Amino acid sequence: MKTILITGCSSGYGLETARHFHAQGWRVIATMRTPRTEVLPPSEHLRVLPLDVTRPASIAAAIEAAGPIDVLVNNAGLGLFGAFEATPMATVREIFETNTFGMMAMAQAVLPQFRARQAGLVVNVTSTVTLAPMPLVAAYTASKTAITGFTESLALELAPFNIGVKLVEPGYGPGTRFTANGAERMQGLIPEAYAPFAQSIFASLGTMTAVTTAADVAQAVWRAVNDADGTLHYPAGADAVALAR
Repeated sequence: MKTILITGCSSGYGLETARHFHAQGWRVIATMRTPRTEVLPPSEHLRVLPLDVTRPASIAAAIEAAGPIDVLVNNAGLGLFGAFEATPMATVREIFETNTFGMMAMAQAVLPQFRARQAGLVVNVTSTVTLAPMPLVAAYTASKTAITGFTESLALELAPFNIGVKLVEPGYGPGTRFTANGAERMQGLIPEAYAPFAQSIFASLGTMTAVTTAADVAQAVWRAVNDADGTLHYPAGADAVALAR
């Protein structure tokens, strides 16, 4: 039985991915900043562990508690809507700490065991904002675009050790708590001068019919984990597939 460790499993993409792999017979290590065991089915093949990807000690403790793993899914992330002009640099750094440096730190934590076994896979969940520009998400886009470049380079670096590295790129998912998880962080980030433009953007998002669901992302991660054809990019969701094309 293979083991997968997934970050950011308290809701949305991570939670659905944990459920999907568990249903497919995998041993699942579902990690969250604040563990919520009630959101996942009780099972001897499923563990919920605390993990804050911005804290090295938390990463080390989770990796040790998890034991040997076959796949790491870096899903934990923070969303951010706002005019960049009004976004404090402290907030920009907070976004990068989780979305970029947290992913890098998690990969670095598992690579020694992967290299020792000459096997393993890292799947990084980014966003289709890396494929097509979108206003009012400049800092978020930068944090995810950095991971795209990191992943593409790391895939080449780790190929001699039979370690895979892949990208899953979700489209716009209004049901994934993107704004709810960062509501406090985003207060005051739409100045009055930007308000009419922002309202038009939010209105257009509200009319979208082809959007990404958590199930779309779970299925894209499943494909990334099980494909052996060397594909690097896996768009998730109908809108993501359209953008990728």
